[in-house]
Amino acid sequence: MTQLHTPKASRNQEIGRLSLMRSVSPSGVRIVRRGGEGNGTSRDRTCTFSLVPAPKKTTKRSLLIASATLLSVSLTAPAAFSAPRPSPSSSPSPSATPPANMSTVGGTRLGRPGTQVNLASGVPVLPKGVTARSWIIADAESGEVLAAHNAHWRLAPASTLKMLFADTLLPKFPKTMNRKVVPSDLAGIGPGSSMVGIKENETYSVHDLWLGVFLRSGNDAVHVLSAMNKGVDATVEEMNEHAEELQALDTHVVSPDGYDAPGQVSSAYDLTLIARSGLQKKDFREYCSTVTAKFPGQTTKNKKGKPVRDSFEIQNTNRLLTGDSDLTQYQGIAGVKNGNTTNAGATFTGVAERGGKVLLVTVMNPGKGGHNEVYKETARLFDWGFKAAGKVEPVGELVPPKSAAGAQPGATASGEAVGGSGEAGGGPGTGGDPAKPVASATTDNASSGIGMAFAITAGLLALLAGGAVLVNRRWPLPDLARRRR
Repeated sequence: MTQLHTPKASRNQEIGRLSLMRSVSPSGVRIVRRGGEGNGTSRDRTCTFSLVPAPKKTTKRSLLIASATLLSVSLTAPAAFSAPRPSPSSSPSPSATPPANMSTVGGTRLGRPGTQVNLASGVPVLPKGVTARSWIIADAESGEVLAAHNAHWRLAPASTLKMLFADTLLPKFPKTMNRKVVPSDLAGIGPGSSMVGIKENETYSVHDLWLGVFLRSGNDAVHVLSAMNKGVDATVEEMNEHAEELQALDTHVVSPDGYDAPGQVSSAYDLTLIARSGLQKKDFREYCSTVTAKFPGQTTKNKKGKPVRDSFEIQNTNRLLTGDSDLTQYQGIAGVKNGNTTNAGATFTGVAERGGKVLLVTVMNPGKGGHNEVYKETARLFDWGFKAAGKVEPVGELVPPKSAAGAQPGATASGEAVGGSGEAGGGPGTGGDPAKPVASATTDNASSGIGMAFAITAGLLALLAGGAVLVNRRWPLPDLARRRR
């Protein structure tokens, strides 16, 4: 088994947690570089991740209490709509300013250009010097968006799009499955791509290939896995379908590795949704938090003429995870993915845990040049988020997948309450005139009494169902514990 090296536990707290939403994917079984994804140095720091038991089931009493909260929230929650999906012929905006009209998935304020934040007494001021075209800070567990800047601006995503690739394909192939690489597996890789160093006619395990995707952002590894998945075209189609299921509606995939392509776009909001989905998966979390690993090299013959195959070390290109000459490892960092191309500039989505809070930050295309600028701006936004969490009123939310949202009674796919009156139980067509059931209960007809009993039972079931939806809004998963080994 390939040796994995992950950050020292003391730098990420002795016991941390990363409990996110439930899975929405199907169940199932050194180097040419591109765009500034440098090498750096390895560190002798280790830890492993393990799952602990899931939280106990919620009682009916707590569900009833939660359902009352749900009713009050539904009166005030902002409606969420989506702008039209980007067409394959569209291209990332070359403009220095965001469009006036953007998607409002997750809340109307997230569709507005500029910075969105609710500053109030006790809320820290946003950090200065953040020059990214687009960024977002969100609570990974509750889904609350604490602050954002042009959250739905459709921009080139670069290799952060590999998060969607992984979230789509990870459940499909067991780690121990092997693939002997043929020339067609590596066809169509763009010039200047980041590569992990896969060779034709060599055999690699699925585990090896995912290390190449996450650590070295290897487009060669992406193409081999795509070939295993019936090809690049089929993989792109599945990725677009999965993006739609996640309600990542700003996203359109053309190349599964994130290589610049006309019409390939995403947004800070979508990349955050995608990361949140991927981080549910134990394998995804482990790969994206791995600092260094051994990768199989090319088979050669020794002096005796026997074939031998050595391995070489690869290091994660996420500089908040590894640190660099001008950057220290960020306290509590646990992934996720970086990218850099000519069209996209530098992009990054990160997850970090500190003081019981788990935050997601996405930064796209900082305007300021300089070494590791995308990581420095991300670190400043993380710092603000941890200080502001619990104090700042959110400006929006990370919406659930369509399948999860569709399970909520009286809700659309975007989480919007059904009914135009905005009054609980009121308005035409809602069946909510509370006077009518009370009046019918005064009759002596036995059938009316039975009907009333059914109505009460149905009402209680609806409350319980609504409470269950609210309780599961956080999509709790087994905690991700970090321990020394």
